[in-house]
Order: sequence, then structure tokens, then C-alpha cells
Amino acid sequence: MRIQDQNIDGGKAFDWGKASADYAAYRDIYPQEFYDRILRRKLCVHGQRVLDVGTGTGVLPRNMYRYGASWTGTDISAEQIEQAKALSRGMKIGYYAQPAENLPFAPQSFDVITACQCFWYFQHETVMPKFYELLKAGGRLLVLYMAWLPFEDKIAAASEKLVLKYSPKWSGAAETMHPIAIPGCYLERFELVCHEEYPLKVHFTRQSWHGRMRACRGVGASLSKEEISAWEAEHLRLLGDIAPAEFDILHYAAMAELAKK
Repeated sequence: MRIQDQNIDGGKAFDWGKASADYAAYRDIYPQEFYDRILRRKLCVHGQRVLDVGTGTGVLPRNMYRYGASWTGTDISAEQIEQAKALSRGMKIGYYAQPAENLPFAPQSFDVITACQCFWYFQHETVMPKFYELLKAGGRLLVLYMAWLPFEDKIAAASEKLVLKYSPKWSGAAETMHPIAIPGCYLERFELVCHEEYPLKVHFTRQSWHGRMRACRGVGASLSKEEISAWEAEHLRLLGDIAPAEFDILHYAAMAELAKK
């Protein structure tokens, strides 16, 4: 499904379905600390029903399944949902190809709604009332994010520069550690009860970092096949010059927990 938003990549269209195979192979990269921070908030645990909006290939439900919550995942991309189903075999997780603006669930169905790496894509004036309706009394909306830090990590900086060569208006570049921005409309019906931001290192091989970068919106989801092939050749040469066989990339993670009023 092609998506186009003037606030993202200068309005350049992208399609997560084009990158879904790379997402399945290379985007399950959150360190255990990322999940431990969620558990410390007593969220996504046994006895809770959790809706993961923008689930992609189901990374969050699959990795937190062992903590006992009942999970449902939705995503706008049917291809991402098919990958999620394949990767979740043996787990009782319901997956649905559905945009966040049109969730088909009954009111007060969930204790927690999670949104990981996807919050800025939503039409907030539409989804905020829907999230409020779907949560039980005292329910939580948990917004999660992780990104590399190009100003502190030279490999990340070099890879990012190459993405910008092929996608000059890509708006995923130049990240710094900062709190997740919560649009004001949410504060009408939710209270921000916790936010935290912290650095962490993510381990890669040259191939897994190459795949991670190819899966990004500025490459796999938006470039033509010919452009992707050219980017790949150049990126592999770059990594051969600057990166050892295995290495850590400095990232930061952020969390914002909102409670239903």
C-alpha cells in the first residue's frame, strides 16, 4: 500500500510492503533492556489484553509473548501482517491488516495499546478518540521508539549519508536523543505519567546492518529496484572500508506512557 504524506520525506511515496521481507529478516533488533523497561512499568504482562498498532512483522508481540499478555497486532500493510503471521506460528496472536484510523474492535477491549516505531504516521485527531474508546478504565497507551545516533556513531553516520544521497528528502536522518513528542490532543483524554530516554548499543554484522539500512523507509520502501541495487553495491563497499565484521551501533530508545483519564 503506497503512503504519501507531505510531512514525511517531502511527500515522497513509500510502501512498507516492498520492504516487508527485509523487515522480517533484519528489524527484530531491540535489546532485552528495551523490553525490560516495559516490564518495569508492569505493562504487557499476564492478565492484560494488549493491542499493538503498527505492528509491522509483529516484533513487539512476538518478543513479549512469553510474559503472558494476550496480544493483538494491526498494521496498514497486508504484506507486513503476512510476515507477522508466518513468524508467530505457535503463538496465539491475532493479526489484522487494518489502519490505526479504522480499528474494528469493541469499546474497552484492551488494557494496553502499544505503538512502536509508528506513532508519527497516525492522523492523531482521528486515532486519539479511538484509542481512548478501545482502552478499559485506567488503560495505558505506550509509545515506543528506537533510533541510531549518527552524530555519535561513525558507521551510522556514513550509512545515513548514503541513504540521503539516494533519498535527499528522507526525514529519518539526523536523530538526537529526545523525548517522544505527544500531540496536544492526547492530553485532553490522557495523562502523561512517564517518559524516559536512554542510550543503548545494538550488535550487528556487516550483513545485518546492511539489511537493517535497506529496510529503512528511505531505501527499501521508496526507491526503485534499480536504485536499491545501486545503493546496495555502494553501501556494501562502504561497510567493507569502514566496518569490522561485527560491531555495535549506538542507539537511543524512548518511551512515553499515557494513562486514560
